[in-house]
Amino acid sequence: MSGIIDLKQLLSAMKPNLAEGEFVYCSVPASALADYIHLEPIGLFREREGVTLILPLEVARKAGLPVAPAMRMITLEVHSSLEAVGLTAAFATALGNEGISANVVAAFYHDHIFVPALDAGRAMAALQALSSAQSSVSSPSAS
Repeated sequence: MSGIIDLKQLLSAMKPNLAEGEFVYCSVPASALADYIHLEPIGLFREREGVTLILPLEVARKAGLPVAPAMRMITLEVHSSLEAVGLTAAFATALGNEGISANVVAAFYHDHIFVPALDAGRAMAALQALSSAQSSVSSPSAS
């Protein structure tokens, strides 16, 4: 299954879901990755400077890793195509208009948006409003 490409369909069906718990971004040297892979990060990305791990906050603390600010993860429960155009721009704009930073991880099936923990409620409201606005534009109005 390749996912949805149509932006209007993606926005109206995105169904943001706030995951339980808080997450943090941590960086470890690439040469030390084997020492941390047992922590089972929900995200991992290799960069020139090191490896970024996205971990539950408590897991990172127990491992003694320096932690960035606590984030909450919002998953868009629509299967977006990796070739879809405009979805990230649409939700980033909606969040930006509310003064909320968004750190996005696009995976094969879904987009995952990490927002500051204190802004999670406002972020969910902004994303739900974006989806509802698109749904009302997509569906014919009752006469």
